[in-house]
Amino acid sequence: MKNKQLAELIKQIKTLAIKEKSKFWKRIATDLEKPTRIRRVVNVETINKTIRKGEIAVVPGKVIGTAKTENEIAALGFSDRVASNNKTLMLDELMKKCPKGQKCRIFG
Repeated sequence: MKNKQLAELIKQIKTLAIKEKSKFWKRIATDLEKPTRIRRVVNVETINKTIRKGEIAVVPGKVIGTAKTENEIAALGFSDRVASNNKTLMLDELMKKCPKGQKCRIFG
């Protein structure tokens, strides 16, 4: 793996998954280990169609689009428009906010 920051993030997520016995974080770590060409790209409109009020959308990849959502979105990366129009979190911030992965839904 070339990206040292991503490798460190995956290591932190795996540690949290073991500590909290969380299948949610284990799945996020597994998805992030996949090659870049397989990594997910999700449109905000797709998130809006299926997310419930109060849930946090989690994308182990990049979020794109121009739509606005009331829910928070956590991802590895965001397009500029998504970041400016919505409440966004990076995955390391989400780890502190929801260590058990409660009220989080994986997209992509």
